[in-house]
Amino acid sequence: MSSESTEVWAGWYRDRRGAEAVTIAVRGQQLRMCIRGVEYEGARMAALEAVGAEGVLLSGCVLEWDIPLPVHTDGATERATLSCLLTLGELRSEGRLDRADLNLTLHYAGAAFESGVAGGDFDSALERIRGQLPHGVELGAPAAAGA
Repeated sequence: MSSESTEVWAGWYRDRRGAEAVTIAVRGQQLRMCIRGVEYEGARMAALEAVGAEGVLLSGCVLEWDIPLPVHTDGATERATLSCLLTLGELRSEGRLDRADLNLTLHYAGAAFESGVAGGDFDSALERIRGQLPHGVELGAPAAAGA
């Protein structure tokens, strides 16, 4: 039995066929979600593969989800929400996505701090937000590599 806990985030999946609510399960550095009966998993949202179908990446869609994050300031810990919007382009013939656009927005203390559009790199987008926070305010780490 593993001591690793599973965190669950609520989100939305949209593509040409419509939209549906999804649940994203995070355990360690693995993400997992089910879309229209197909299970996807991977280490990053921009690289989710269909379970049992190696190389079949999630593509041609938009994913939105929120992550609760701790914010540390003056010895206190407060809660903030990181809203994530990821647009996954179409699959190229070589099996790669033609684009993965990520936008993060941190909602904290009545303000919104935005990353701007990043090329699917969650850590870089989060670093842009950290650079905007007031002096003495530190953002805690998310549970997993989000995008």
